Amino acid sequence: MSDSNNLIIPTLILGISLMLSTLIFASFWSQRYKENQTITVTGSAKREITSDLGILRGTIQATAATAEEAYKSLQRQRPVVINYLKQQGFQEADINLMTINLNPVYELNNQGFPTNRVLEYNGNQMIEVKSRDVKKIKSISLDITSLVNQGISFSVMPPEYYYTKLADLKIEIQADAAKDALNRAQKIAEATGSTLGPISNARMGVLQITPVNSNMVSDYGINDVSSIEKEITAVVNASFRLD
Repeated sequence: MSDSNNLIIPTLILGISLMLSTLIFASFWSQRYKENQTITVTGSAKREITSDLGILRGTIQATAATAEEAYKSLQRQRPVVINYLKQQGFQEADINLMTINLNPVYELNNQGFPTNRVLEYNGNQMIEVKSRDVKKIKSISLDITSLVNQGISFSVMPPEYYYTKLADLKIEIQADAAKDALNRAQKIAEATGSTLGPISNARMGVLQITPVNSNMVSDYGINDVSSIEKEITAVVNASFRLD
């Protein structure tokens, strides 16, 4: 009988200890589970921008029997192109001349390999013009090949259009995308009867700068230079804890 009584107290202590351990364990995991409850949302922001800098590049070309003749041909053509650009309203500071290139063209043997005999020389010089007047750049790009009527061999590249205040705009639009992510997360939390907690993770996506109404997307980002009117889109992926 005494042995039985002696076992009651240890048994009670063990039982109480097990109950406390279970409660503590359950409370711990409940708290951990609550802390691990997060929602992940994607926020985005878009703005339309107008390019404020245009660049047009073209190349004067010449072919002659000697390097000297090809060089003289380029020298003859260059002032005609520059005068044309000035007549269209461009200043001398807007026009940039690149290095002249003179490349020999070698005769090929019966096997198609070049020999040491020079057939002719190809010469070329790139001319670049920049302007804040992007519409004028576009207009010139469509008309400048008319110089062929003056005996000028000139090939033009597609014009490029840039937005020079992009660095400041990137910060603003990424902030807008983050706000959009927060608003989405708050609405989801309210709909599920939860309270939105602090942000636990955020990742900025690459910027997409595309022509207006374009659906182009790239994992590496897009920086369109072909259009005057553009759209810039920023995306933010964010995770928030739920309280």
